[in-house]
Amino acid sequence: MSSTVLITGANRGIGLSLCQYYKNLGHKVYGVCRSSTPQLEQTADVVLDGIDIGKAEDCRQLFQEMSGVTIDVLVNNAGILINQTLGQIDFDILEQQFQVNAMGALRVTEGLLDNLGKGAKVAIITSRMGSIADNGSGGSYGYRMSKAALNAAGKSLALDLKPKGIAVAILHPGLVGTEMIGGKGDLTPDQAAKQLADRIEALDLSNSGTFWHSNGDILPW
Repeated sequence: MSSTVLITGANRGIGLSLCQYYKNLGHKVYGVCRSSTPQLEQTADVVLDGIDIGKAEDCRQLFQEMSGVTIDVLVNNAGILINQTLGQIDFDILEQQFQVNAMGALRVTEGLLDNLGKGAKVAIITSRMGSIADNGSGGSYGYRMSKAALNAAGKSLALDLKPKGIAVAILHPGLVGTEMIGGKGDLTPDQAAKQLADRIEALDLSNSGTFWHSNGDILPW
């Protein structure tokens, strides 16, 4: 059965691979990004570019474009990683990561609530770097803090949306060889996309709000 899937951060990396995966299954794909690419143009049914989810005005444009469109799967994938070390923290850059990674995903989900009906699924692509229990190396303040905040938002969304019949997955993709981390990883973006899609397929109200690794392991908060 064909579904409508909206993916943010769709122009490259995991987002682009998710677009390609869902398109190959025959679903209608909406790709949201700041700047489109030829690969995305060839893949998504609808490309919504010029959308920075860290900016409220851009998100309002997205909501207008999506007015009246039913979304079956919303994938909050867009994110930024800017490494900073203690003693040299730029708090403007730290705040920028909060705006995109945490507030942006929440803003998109809230703004598209009318597009999500009973049985819809929301996937939040986070990171195990947002896990407090799993932090054994320190550093990466803006990224860790923003992803921890995103995890908290995802858990609250799962509880608040359950009465509406909408399930929420909080997903760590694995160490994926994307541009964000310099191209080196344990998984390719295509492999990560397949594993993430498997977790989304298995998502229902009984396991909504779970913090998963894309391989199926449950991660500590």
